[in-house]
Amino acid sequence: MLFAAVTFLGCRGEPPRAASEFDLAHLVDSLRPAVEAAVGLKFQETPRSALVSRDDVRRYILARLDKEFPHSRREGVQSAYRLFGLLPDTLDLEALLVELYTEQVAGYYDPETRTLYGVAGSTGVSQNLVLAHELVHALQHQYLPLDSLMQAKGDGDRVAATQAVLEGHATLASIAMVAPGSDVVASDEFWESYRDQVRVGQQSMPVFARAPLVLREALIFPYVGGAEFMRWWKTTRRTPLPLRTELPLSTEQVLHPGRYPADGPVALRFADSSAEVLFEETLGELETDILLATFRGAAQVGYEVPLGWGGDRYRVIRSPDGPALVWYSVWDSEAQRARFLRSAAEGFRGIQRAGYRVEAAAVSAGGRPGIRIVHAPAAWAGWARLPALAR
Repeated sequence: MLFAAVTFLGCRGEPPRAASEFDLAHLVDSLRPAVEAAVGLKFQETPRSALVSRDDVRRYILARLDKEFPHSRREGVQSAYRLFGLLPDTLDLEALLVELYTEQVAGYYDPETRTLYGVAGSTGVSQNLVLAHELVHALQHQYLPLDSLMQAKGDGDRVAATQAVLEGHATLASIAMVAPGSDVVASDEFWESYRDQVRVGQQSMPVFARAPLVLREALIFPYVGGAEFMRWWKTTRRTPLPLRTELPLSTEQVLHPGRYPADGPVALRFADSSAEVLFEETLGELETDILLATFRGAAQVGYEVPLGWGGDRYRVIRSPDGPALVWYSVWDSEAQRARFLRSAAEGFRGIQRAGYRVEAAAVSAGGRPGIRIVHAPAAWAGWARLPALAR
C-alpha cells in the first residue's frame, strides 16, 4: 500500500539517455513497434514524453506523497505499522520513502498527465529496457483507467494487487523485448535466476538495504510476485492484459494464482462509530506474510505456502494514552486459524509496548473462523467495549 501511492516509480535499470526531448520522443517512437509486439496490444495514440531532472523527480515524489498521504493519513499509517511492529517508532517514514523513491527511480509514467518521463543527464546500457517498461504503462493506460485504479481508497491490499499486475505485465514485456523470438520467461531456470538477480540488485542499493523488511518486500513484490502472476496468466488466459473486471482482488490471488478467481477475500467492516478512528485499512496476505517474517527476524519472506488468509480489517483508534490497534482477520479453516493465532500472539507479545496490553483471541467472523488482535494502551477505555465487526 505504501508503494502504490506514487504510481509506477522505481522501475529497474538506468534512466534513458536523451540529450533533448526530441531525442526522447524519437526513442519512444522507435520502441513502439517492439512494445506492441511484446504486449500483443496496439497503441491507440502516440504517448507523450518529456525530460526531467533528478530534482524534478524529487519534487514530483514529494507532491505525490503530499497528495496521496496528507499529514492526517500519514500519521495513521505510521501509527498502524508501528503497532504491528513493521516500522520502528524512531523511523521518519516520509524521509525514508523520498530517499527510496529517489534512489530507485529510473524513469516513470504519470497517468495524470499521460506522459512518460525520462531523467536527463544519465547514461546506461539498459536505457531502452527502462524506456520500454514505461511505454508498457502508457499502453496499459489506453486500455485500463490506471489513475482511478491506483488511487482507490480503503483497500490497500487490492491496490497492491493491481499494481503488481501492471508492473508484472510491464516486466514480462521488457524481458520479451530483450530476447525477441524466444520465450525465455517460460523457463523455470531463467525465472529462478531472475528472482535472485532482482533481490541481489536491490540489496546493492544503500537506502534499500537499510530499510525495514516491509518496505523492502513491498518494493520487490510488484516486479517478482506480479511478474510471476502475469507469467501464469499468459499460460492460462487468452487476453494479453486482464480487463478491469478480471484484476485480482487481493495479494493472496497474486501470490497464489490457483486461488484466482474463485477464492476472493471476505469483506469485513466495523459496526462501531468511526469518530475516533485515526486510520482504517486492510493488511492483506502479502503484509501478513511480512508480519510473520518480521516477528521471526527473517531477512526476507517466503511466500510459497498459502496462509489460509480469507480477509481482514484493522483500525487505529485515538486515545489519550496513545493509539490503539484492533485487527480482525478471517481464515479458511480452523487449523489455519489456530496456526496463525499461535504465531501472531507470540509475535505481538514480543513487540508489546511499555504501558500497552496485547490480547489475541479466536472469534467468529460472519460464521467463519476469525481472530481478533488488540494492541492498545492498558488504560484505554475501549477495553471495556472493544470495536466489533458488522454482522
